[in-house]
Amino acid sequence: MTATAMSARSDLTELGRSETALRAFLHGLPGVDQVGAEQRAAQLGTRSIKATAKAWAIDLAIRMVDLTTLEGADTPGKVRALAAKALRPDPADPSCPHVGAVCVYPSMVPYVAEVLRQPAGGAGPADAQAAPAGTGLVHLASVATAFPSGQAPLEIKLADTRAAVAAGADEIDMVINRSAFLTGRYQEVYDEIVAIREACGPAHLKVILETGELSTYDNVRRASWLAMLAGADFIKTSTGKVPAAATPPVTLVMLEAVRDFRAATGRQVGVKPAGGIKTTKDAIKYLVLVNETVGADWLDPDWFRFGASSLLNDLLMQRTKLTTGEYAGPDYFTRD
Repeated sequence: MTATAMSARSDLTELGRSETALRAFLHGLPGVDQVGAEQRAAQLGTRSIKATAKAWAIDLAIRMVDLTTLEGADTPGKVRALAAKALRPDPADPSCPHVGAVCVYPSMVPYVAEVLRQPAGGAGPADAQAAPAGTGLVHLASVATAFPSGQAPLEIKLADTRAAVAAGADEIDMVINRSAFLTGRYQEVYDEIVAIREACGPAHLKVILETGELSTYDNVRRASWLAMLAGADFIKTSTGKVPAAATPPVTLVMLEAVRDFRAATGRQVGVKPAGGIKTTKDAIKYLVLVNETVGADWLDPDWFRFGASSLLNDLLMQRTKLTTGEYAGPDYFTRD
């Protein structure tokens, strides 16, 4: 890191100590050209890629999937099956890569851990639970902090986070308090993210902005910077629980934010679009968006993820078509 970047990083770190300075910085960010952002995202969405590149892109997209179930009807059996699919998405094809993570509610974390931490030799759950967090091929993510509303006292959010980490989660997906953000209480949002980051311990923190409720691209940019300044390892678009979820223009704004943040501080932050990404065509559009906006450094599961449930099956169907020449229907793969 250059001396200039180190100085900039130090200056930005100080912002969280003053509500006035934090507000001035966030409202001093350049405004987003709405027309330009939407046109740029639409233009990149028309790019076509060759068959060989498509095969590579599909495998990369599979590795970037956070295979997710966040339903009130989730059961131990359902999440165990999901975890098994995360490890071997296509049991008939050993060359198929595993996904990036399984994402569940905190109460379901122990059951996912049984599968993800199970040794290759097939040891039982007791042996698997003894494995430290993060040692498996697939990460174990859990939503926390009163997901999806974020409307709970900080003490409850901290307890929610600590419980998920103690149960085995090595990634936490938290939601910001949109009420506080939209009413300009930026310091409250900042302090809350800092506290959750500390409660995570060694686990990575993904901060969900719920962009569909932020109304403007300017707010998306401000929320992105606020989350990164507070220590987010990833910024994420959505909970998937509101109609307006991930969109290419919103993701473009967030990608520009992480690019500019790294230039200013030397720290790289990941991006996770979530909600409404269902097809291989959609996923490839996002990969093109990443490549053209922030470059190859982010074309890695450590820095870009898809929050999705049905996307994986479409990726598997398209992968089978490319490798065998035959199209496998949706019933060929287990339903998520």
